[in-house]
Amino acid sequence: MKWLRLLAESARHRRSERSFVIEGVRLVSDALSSGAELRLALYAPEQLSSTPAGTALLNRLRQLPNCYPATPAAVAAAADTEQPQGVVAAVRWPELSPRPGLRLVLDAIQDPGNVGTLLRSAAAAGVGLVICAPGTVDPFNPKVARAAMGAHFLLPLRIWSWEMVSTELRSLTVYAADSTGKQPYYAVDWRQPAALIIGNEAHGLSSSARALAQHLIAIPMVGSIESLNAGVAGSIILFEALRQRMVEH
Repeated sequence: MKWLRLLAESARHRRSERSFVIEGVRLVSDALSSGAELRLALYAPEQLSSTPAGTALLNRLRQLPNCYPATPAAVAAAADTEQPQGVVAAVRWPELSPRPGLRLVLDAIQDPGNVGTLLRSAAAAGVGLVICAPGTVDPFNPKVARAAMGAHFLLPLRIWSWEMVSTELRSLTVYAADSTGKQPYYAVDWRQPAALIIGNEAHGLSSSARALAQHLIAIPMVGSIESLNAGVAGSIILFEALRQRMVEH
């Protein structure tokens, strides 16, 4: 219980252990189905057996090493949520190799919900690599994991310095979403090798991101709304990129 709590609360501990905490029937089931390495799990049999999906997971956990039955109170004490679903687990960081496709760079995005949304959208839109640049919330934070809904197990993900980001993107056309951009996002040819930078919710693009971006793009809007949630804005652009690639084929 103490180890799981420390893993949930400390980014430094997550990095040293190369592991993170997930909770809930669906997320743990998705992790197992993806082949993720389950390092430790605590589960409450009486809670899991109350639903068909929970029962199916219970039967799998009983056959695995390092998975221990516990009381609902013990599971709750180890969990990060107020009302856990009867299972909390630690899994090894997935080590997925970058794939062909768009590169998504998260620039100092602080809200775990936004990062989780962007990871989920990136997985659904076929992004080849997501890079968390300096200042971005730890993508293995439990709140990010819940919002991403299993995207961690499908999506190549890196936490890099700007120097490493620059090296990765040197042969690509780099676009950054910004309210001052003159080019609408749908006018970009996303079928070409490219990268997209999404900036901080409150402050926009960092100086490092602006230095790296070759083009600033915007989402046209009407009315008095000045900007969109970072998760929403990024998702809109990612699915336009997917639409263009699908139309091409």
